[in-house]
Amino acid sequence: MRNIGMLAVVLASGLALAQSAPRTAPAAAPSPFQQEKASEVPDAAKLERSTKSLTGMREVLRDVLGKLEEARRAKDVVKLNCVNEKLTQIKGLLRISEQADVALQEAVARRENTASEHEYTKVMIAQQKVSQLRTEAEKCIGQLAFQADENMSVEVEEPKDLPGGDPTRPRPIEDIVMRPPPASPLQ
Repeated sequence: MRNIGMLAVVLASGLALAQSAPRTAPAAAPSPFQQEKASEVPDAAKLERSTKSLTGMREVLRDVLGKLEEARRAKDVVKLNCVNEKLTQIKGLLRISEQADVALQEAVARRENTASEHEYTKVMIAQQKVSQLRTEAEKCIGQLAFQADENMSVEVEEPKDLPGGDPTRPRPIEDIVMRPPPASPLQ
């Protein structure tokens, strides 16, 4: 519950920042990472994009669930906790997005532009955050890690200038011959 509350605060603050951002002159060509203004998107396109975004977020959810199972099979508690944290956030954002999609459909039906823009923006911000969380979940698992099998062998060369002996079997400690000093000067 605490994570969902935090997600709602993060999402709401992102919306507040997006809505209160100062208006500047448009750039020559928007980058693919810039989100276009909700007021410039026709209602039909808002509905279509919102539906596509929800579908994409559900795919990310399935993908991250797979990574959670992978961490579970590997019995790696650190990876499991890391992926589970991302999964919890994704679930919260997906739930918020589904509610926003329903509210978007209602706002479009009532022709309430401000409400539809607000709900559309919530879905788009959640989609960006879910995409980021997918990347973070992949980092939790370590996509560059390799899998070892029973046919793998490793050769180790021991340098000749190392001291001898087995470090796993230390030499016994020699008996102390000297008596330690007295604990107090009265003895």
